[in-house]
Amino acid sequence: MLFFCCYFHLLYSFNNRLSYLLQTVFDDGQDLVVEDVDFCNTHLALIIREGRKFRLCSVALPFPVGQGTAHLKELRPHFLPLPKYVSQISPGPNYDYYSSTMRFTLSSPVMPDAVVDYDLSNGKWNIIQQQNMLHERTRILYGTASSAGIIEKSMNIKSSNSENEVKHEDNLWNDLSEFYACEHHDVSSYDGTLVPLTIVYSRKYGQENQNPGLLHGHGAYGELLDKRWRSELKSLLDRGWVIAYADVRGGGGGGKKWHHDGRSTKKLNSIKDYISCAKFLIEKEIVQENKLAGWGYSAGGLLVASAINYRPDLFRAAVLKVPFLDATNTLLYPILPLMAADYEEFGYPGDIDDFHAIRNYSPYDNIQKDVLYPAVFVTSSFNTRFGVWEAAKWVARVRDSSIYDPKRPILLNLTTDIVEENRYLQCKESALETAFLIKMMEV
Repeated sequence: MLFFCCYFHLLYSFNNRLSYLLQTVFDDGQDLVVEDVDFCNTHLALIIREGRKFRLCSVALPFPVGQGTAHLKELRPHFLPLPKYVSQISPGPNYDYYSSTMRFTLSSPVMPDAVVDYDLSNGKWNIIQQQNMLHERTRILYGTASSAGIIEKSMNIKSSNSENEVKHEDNLWNDLSEFYACEHHDVSSYDGTLVPLTIVYSRKYGQENQNPGLLHGHGAYGELLDKRWRSELKSLLDRGWVIAYADVRGGGGGGKKWHHDGRSTKKLNSIKDYISCAKFLIEKEIVQENKLAGWGYSAGGLLVASAINYRPDLFRAAVLKVPFLDATNTLLYPILPLMAADYEEFGYPGDIDDFHAIRNYSPYDNIQKDVLYPAVFVTSSFNTRFGVWEAAKWVARVRDSSIYDPKRPILLNLTTDIVEENRYLQCKESALETAFLIKMMEV
């Protein structure tokens, strides 16, 4: 009997004995991170990451047994085709163990999510589901093609052979890089650590030094920052906004060490990384000064709110969705719905060093007095894991402590519904956030 376990081990069991043999079958190396695995009876599928670059490969089974640890290259992996700028690959519900066709979801900042079936035996692929935004009217709207040109080009693609299909691969993926550019930068943080920064903007506007900007951040639980294409951001991109994503420490951008360097007593590293990315956007004239907004969800709300406390002058506005704002009091009461992972991530207040670290970064405890804060739009729900009172307390204290400016309101939006489970409410909330950001940049 054979089982495949994480960390690239094979586990053997014997029929008549309750004993097991755990053997390392391959080593991923220092520059390679295995994000996820899936397998069938003939092949093993590996989602790997080399720096920022995601790759998807298949390895034939069975592995050679009894020959010691092998490097991935020695197993002759077959790398499967992917679109440009892939930011995340997620395995699908591959229930059929005896099928070599496996399903994955591919995400990119400049491509709608694609659900793709790969045949691991020959590398062929087929898009099962994807939103197609490359309609004829879209291209004409951007002035990139005429109606006749679109029709002729589509006919050429349909009649192309396999060699031409590789040439027209971007069209097959419904990639939007024809309209939107995606760039990667390395930003030096306060201690010299290079923080990955991804920037998306409309090719129609380019980088004119007059662009407003929206900086996303999360930096917690070792999770990858969500950089998927989101149709609600199209409204901002088409108005000349720059959408940026900061992979700060504490997230999953650089393996376990990257995660550990941004959690617990080192949480300030995440906040300072985010501030460094904000300064980079302004100093390099990618975003116009006084037109930068922050965006954070859940633990990302803590990140953005803490950055505002340290440097309120950097931001013109911010959106905090169900944010974690009162870390000190929430972590002090174990009856609240927290898990052990939350104490590992943000610190355990029973430890004196952790307690002081929490007080240093907690947004509610570090609000500055008599300082002009940016406009902030806070959304929370009575059905969220982080208490709704955290958002209410933070908003009340900022209003009371900061300098009042009617052009920079501190708004609180509460709901009794679970927004994540209601598509209509999601659209409504996204529209409110977008309208708020546009309005704040105009005044």
